Amino acid sequence: MSKPSLLILPGDGIGPEVMTEVRRVIDWLEKEKDISFDVTEDIVGGAAYDAHGTPLHDDTMAKAQEVDAVLLGAVGGPKYDALDFNVKPERGLLRLRKEMDLFANLRPAVCFDALAAASSLKHDVIAGLDIMIVRELTSGVYFGEPRGVFTEGNERVGINTQRYTTSEIQRVARAAFELAKKRNGKLCSMEKANVMESGVLWREEVQKIADAEYPEIETSHMYADAGAMQLVRAPKQFDVIVTDNLFGDLLSDIAAMLTGSLGMLPSASLGLPMANGRPKALYEPVHGSAPDIAGQGLANPIACILSFAMALRYSFDMGEAAALVEGAVEAALADGLRTPDLMTVEGGTKVGTTEMTDAILAKMAAA
Repeated sequence: MSKPSLLILPGDGIGPEVMTEVRRVIDWLEKEKDISFDVTEDIVGGAAYDAHGTPLHDDTMAKAQEVDAVLLGAVGGPKYDALDFNVKPERGLLRLRKEMDLFANLRPAVCFDALAAASSLKHDVIAGLDIMIVRELTSGVYFGEPRGVFTEGNERVGINTQRYTTSEIQRVARAAFELAKKRNGKLCSMEKANVMESGVLWREEVQKIADAEYPEIETSHMYADAGAMQLVRAPKQFDVIVTDNLFGDLLSDIAAMLTGSLGMLPSASLGLPMANGRPKALYEPVHGSAPDIAGQGLANPIACILSFAMALRYSFDMGEAAALVEGAVEAALADGLRTPDLMTVEGGTKVGTTEMTDAILAKMAAA
């Protein structure tokens, strides 16, 4: 069989730094575990704009459509703030999501025991947290039409349209239910059915799928604002949360801080299966480009390394290798190693980007 193919897009800010650390993990797996990948690299975001005048070149988009998985670092930065909206770095990421039809965004929020003190919540509230947020990614208010800034009389008006179809809701609901089957059998769907017609449709369609296809799953519904409150009140009540594009964006960032740092959160964006049975897939850390610390060796590489672990699990069916990486991360943290973003935990040893990966690789070797 041919090697699984991976397109790496480091992007901007700390993206290249954390991606360098992922390349070290890939190299280790190839050398020590004889797990080989066909790895190619290209540019996206501000780096692509600087080179091509567009945040995603058509050739790069074509490569993304052909590979088994894409691993992206981060896009954006203050250098690009004045650009026209249509060529901002973030548009490159949105184009990847849209044209690859990556409708299900998986954002796990896991609180490692060693980092329970890093959360702003009490230890007993957060210890042992393991939830999965499934966010619809290719529709909703970020893509609906009409959209734009218009002039009406003497006023300027900004318009964005929240729009969902039955099929869009059903396919992301199925993805979430399938995850719930493999976890603890609980799914909570969040929307705003009390004030939004799209929320009414969302609730109805999720419940139809629950009744017809997943009667064994404990299914509940919650308004998204109440869900945000419950995430900081009693987060361990949840197992899988499924929600729309806008609310998923907000709720997953709340969940990120439950774990102590955005630098700890990976994500996977999945689409329909390709001819080889693997899903269209893009993996990326949640932390963004962090331009204030770029190039200083201070970035936390864990979210990007864990994003690669998700690729091992969901795209390459290498669950054992994924568990090896994840276990090594947990072990390194248990030894007290902390990048600057994690130094809220008392008694930790401050390390840089490279040193954290050194420790993770050492734990992989010792496993």
